[in-house]
Amino acid sequence: MGSKNKLRRFRENETFSNVYQPTRDELVNEEYELKGNWNQKVFKNDNPLVLELGCGKGEYSVALAQRYPDKNFIGIDIKGARFWRGAKTAVENGIPNVAFLRTQIELIEYAFGENEVDEIWITFPDPQIKYKRTKHRMTNAEFLARYKKILKEDGVVNLKTDSEFMHGYTLGLLHGAGHEVLYANHNVYKQEGSPEEVTSIQTFYESQYLEQNKAITYIRFKIK
Repeated sequence: MGSKNKLRRFRENETFSNVYQPTRDELVNEEYELKGNWNQKVFKNDNPLVLELGCGKGEYSVALAQRYPDKNFIGIDIKGARFWRGAKTAVENGIPNVAFLRTQIELIEYAFGENEVDEIWITFPDPQIKYKRTKHRMTNAEFLARYKKILKEDGVVNLKTDSEFMHGYTLGLLHGAGHEVLYANHNVYKQEGSPEEVTSIQTFYESQYLEQNKAITYIRFKIK
C-alpha cells in the first residue's frame, strides 16, 4: 500500500464515528473515558460486548456484527490503514453494532474495564514461531492474564488459526495451566459439528489458505 493511500485512509478514519484512536498516554497515564463505558457511551445498550483482537481489515468483526445484531463488536488493531476497510463498510452499510479501536493489544486492560467483555475472538494471529518471539504470541500466559482482567466471569475466548503450531502451543498451555477447553478442532471445514460462526465467516486470507488446502483450526476456552 502506497504512503499516499495510507495517509488518505488515516484521514478518513478520523471522520468515521465508529473509529476510536486514543494515544498511548491517554490509555496508560489517564483514565480512558470509554474504559468500562463502551456499551453506555458508544453502543447505547446493554448487549454483550465482543472483541476481535488483531482484527486486520475488520472483515470478521463486521460479519459477526451483521450476523448477531443483538451483540456489540469492537475490532482492535494497531494498523488503522487496515481496519479502515471494515470501518468504512460498517459506515456505508449502516451497521451500528460494530466499532474499531486503534491500539496495541498489550494495552487492552487500559481500554476496557474489569468484567466489561463477554467474549474475545483472536483470528489468524502471527504465530511468532521463533522461541524468542514467545512473548508476542497472543495466547501466551501474560496475554491470557490481560484478557482475564477484562472478561466477565463466564467470558470465553475463541482462537481461529491456520497455524498448527499456534493451535498446538495454545492447547498445551491451556491444559497445562488448568484452563477450561470448551471445544477444539484441528480442521473445522472437514469435521462435523464445527460452530456456525467459525465456518460461515471467512476472511480474505482465510479463503486463500483454503485454496492452498491449509487446515483451519479452532479452540474455544475459558480462562481460569
